[in-house]
Amino acid sequence: MKKLLAIVLAALMLVSVLAACQPANNNGDNGCKLDDGGKTDGTYKVAMITDYGDITDESFNQTTYEACKEYCEANKISFKYYKPAGDSTPERVDKVEEAIDAGYNVIVMPGFAFAETVYAVQDKEEYKDVKFIALDVSKFDVFSKFYTEGDMEKPLIDENNKPHVGKNVYCAVYKEELCGYMAGYAAVKLGYKHLGFLGGMAVPAVIRYGYGFVQGCDAAAVEMGIADQVSVEYVYGNKFAGDPAIAAYMDTWYQTKGVEVVFACGGGIYTSAVEAAKKANGKVIGVDVDQAAIIKTLSGVDGMTVTSAMKGLGATVKNVLNETIKNDKWASFGGKVEELGLVSGTDPELNYVQIPMKSTQWADGFTQENYKELVSKMFNKEITVSNGIDAMPSTTITVTEYGNIL
Repeated sequence: MKKLLAIVLAALMLVSVLAACQPANNNGDNGCKLDDGGKTDGTYKVAMITDYGDITDESFNQTTYEACKEYCEANKISFKYYKPAGDSTPERVDKVEEAIDAGYNVIVMPGFAFAETVYAVQDKEEYKDVKFIALDVSKFDVFSKFYTEGDMEKPLIDENNKPHVGKNVYCAVYKEELCGYMAGYAAVKLGYKHLGFLGGMAVPAVIRYGYGFVQGCDAAAVEMGIADQVSVEYVYGNKFAGDPAIAAYMDTWYQTKGVEVVFACGGGIYTSAVEAAKKANGKVIGVDVDQAAIIKTLSGVDGMTVTSAMKGLGATVKNVLNETIKNDKWASFGGKVEELGLVSGTDPELNYVQIPMKSTQWADGFTQENYKELVSKMFNKEITVSNGIDAMPSTTITVTEYGNIL
């Protein structure tokens, strides 16, 4: 009888475990896990909040989601993603609080849209032990009030009357000027002589991309002895989204001015460049992530994307999670806004800023080996790239600035 009772109890326990293992749901529960707080010792649970897109955007959200999921599954840590109901700070904060209420204590947030969310949650006493990882959220985003929506109370200063990021927050930002330089250098080496830069809004990150791009174009042209033949048209759309007026402006660049390739940089503004490029058989350069696939899907044209100036969001996520969860080194991250750039002169794919090995349209003028040589020189400071944003860099090539389209 006792043996039979033991068998029945064991069966019931197995059923309860299996019942806990559910397929991923629409709000991001990634399947089977026991109610142990996520980790075997019950310490950590990781949640990701999307900004205003979803985890299939082939951009920040998808890259961050996949990195979180891969790390957590490999290390048997509970993970879930949350998608806000809309594109506003209160809706993002709502999902952060929902995740925390559910026991998640490492919150990953990708993109500048989370700047006000950081302010809204970092100083709450009940969240002092929660770790917030904000990707691509810069000092400008956090402290400038540029993105203020007016409906959040922003604790702009600490007890010493200084702007601050809480000890429970880590902001990772990237040296956009470096991957912008790589993209511009590659484009000219690959034979493009009339180039364009279409920025979203003239905020520091976008300006660094643009000025880095111009420096790269100039360096390649000078090396090749064709500086008198290379030119860059330079404009900001004044919004982080596509717009019919911006697309019409790009039509003029491609069809009238003869621009061959446009580096479109700033949220969804690339859609206007892609729309115009398709009509003129033109090319584009992607930004932030490898955009070759999403641009192909949008345009229906294979090979439109020459290369992409990329940020290493996935590498950042895995490194910070590992150092925090496995190595107990959150103190090395908390309270910082850290700029990430080159960490290897021999393997470009280890760097936090790069162009893609897979989708860049390599040719005799610029091969993967040439790219590795370029990265090595940048890493060893044989090539330096200015990160200044106050004025357009001096160049030998011709750069024409147009201000804002809208």
